[in-house]
Amino acid sequence: MLLSIMINEPEISVESHIMGGKPCIRGTRVTVGCIVGQLGSGTSRERLLEMYPYITNEQVDACLRFAAWRSQEEELSFEQLTA
Repeated sequence: MLLSIMINEPEISVESHIMGGKPCIRGTRVTVGCIVGQLGSGTSRERLLEMYPYITNEQVDACLRFAAWRSQEEELSFEQLTA
């Protein structure tokens, strides 16, 4: 999908038919929000990798980069785009 190409994060995919279009670790149904939320609530990276043995440390880093990028993104309403 275009969004994953725009952010240059090959480990993150956004597909409308997977998890309702939420950003996920490519090839899984683990959302970026799940990973960032777990880390934010105090789960250690080591514990996170134990909980999800099929994801890698590099994929966790990709989730954090994606979340940082999204937090700086500006959303415009349809009205703003057509004004």
